Amino acid sequence: MKRLFDLMASGFGLLVLSPLFLLLAIWIKCDSKGPVFYRQVRVGRNNRDFRLYKFRSMRVGSDKKGLITIGGHDPRVTRSGYFIRKYKLDELPQLINVFAGDMSLVGPRPEVRKYVDMYTPEQMHVLNVRPGVTDMASIRYRNENELLEQVDDPDRYYVDVIMQDKLRLNLEYVRRNSFWFDLKLIFETFREIISK
Repeated sequence: MKRLFDLMASGFGLLVLSPLFLLLAIWIKCDSKGPVFYRQVRVGRNNRDFRLYKFRSMRVGSDKKGLITIGGHDPRVTRSGYFIRKYKLDELPQLINVFAGDMSLVGPRPEVRKYVDMYTPEQMHVLNVRPGVTDMASIRYRNENELLEQVDDPDRYYVDVIMQDKLRLNLEYVRRNSFWFDLKLIFETFREIISK
């Protein structure tokens, strides 16, 4: 039921949002040099790598200067990037990942291999389900960039504090995983985005 819902919802979303995709693509291309999409290798279900799609919100090569975005005014972020990140529009291309079966609409957010390699055996259980576009941790840490801006060592704080709490929430999601719980998290996500 969950996979059928993901397939139908992502297919419908890609169709309905195609005009918005086109407008965002034009804006991104006009705003800075580089591709429209940013593809990054993330770790998915059963510890397998896949390529996650996003609208590019940073200058080309920015990921080589660090994986974590800090604060609301990271100089690597483009002008269009500030807007699309604020309203989570950069995440919309992940509907392609959902349609392809790499992701689900709801599930633990996929991490890069660097951080997954730090998981404990218990934490690895978050990889038993498909990663998602949204989850409990995404809602709780919607202001993650601002939190990281306030600390001396953002990477260390992410690993020691934020990632640990996210994994705790993700393990709770794996235990509570149900179609109705997914619908609840989808509505909560929309509410958070609209409240911005």
